[in-house]
Amino acid sequence: MSALPKDAEAAVLREDRDGIAWLTMNRPQQMNLLTSAMIAALQQAFDALANDRSIRVVVLSGAGRGFCAGHDLKEIRDLPGQAEVARLFEQCARMMTSIANLPQPVIARIQGAAAAAGCQLVAQCDLAVASETGKFTTPGVNWGFFCSTPGVAIGRNMLRKRAMEMLLTGDLIDAVTAREWGLVNRVVPADQLDAEVAKLAAQIAAKPRDTIAAGKRAFYQQLDLGLERAYALASGIITQSFLTEEGREGMAAFIEKRPPPAPK
Repeated sequence: MSALPKDAEAAVLREDRDGIAWLTMNRPQQMNLLTSAMIAALQQAFDALANDRSIRVVVLSGAGRGFCAGHDLKEIRDLPGQAEVARLFEQCARMMTSIANLPQPVIARIQGAAAAAGCQLVAQCDLAVASETGKFTTPGVNWGFFCSTPGVAIGRNMLRKRAMEMLLTGDLIDAVTAREWGLVNRVVPADQLDAEVAKLAAQIAAKPRDTIAAGKRAFYQQLDLGLERAYALASGIITQSFLTEEGREGMAAFIEKRPPPAPK
């Protein structure tokens, strides 16, 4: 395991293999709830990865039966006032935003339930692979609090009416439905989950690191722009990509019908 600060070690585990960082939320008895401690541990892990050029892909998973059951309602209930509750959600929003800001693509590995902010975490990751046993829900509406922060990430992944159906009904959807609605990329039998995640991660890790980082950054930036500004941004990025040494070598290999050069 790669070393993390002691206060994060128990909550989030990290193992690096072949340019891939495997992060595991390690509170299985709590269904990996996003307590303030868990959010802080994830933030520390993402901050450490941001400048780690040895890592090309990040995989995020949850230990035990479930991926993540969302926020700890007991913790929220016991907070003394509005300022403290707002601070918790600001902390969580910063952590979620860190996923999009990482240069490495982040793949969610879902083996069980992802509820409320746990569903948000799946949606916030760049890619998601689920076991057939995966379940997804944003049930806050059933309990008197709308899952508005999960709605930010879910609404950027799914068709609007599908996202609103999840948010307004609080219904549970299975992994196949989640794939059809755009929340996850792939669904596989439980015994094939690790192999499928590893295959996808290795495929991406084999691509040029800086090209992937620039492409990911541009993708998220253009989503918040109008069409003309989006294309202007994307055109600048792809222009620079073609002018790099890696881009020129890749073009030559394509034209000459030979395998692409090994990434540097």
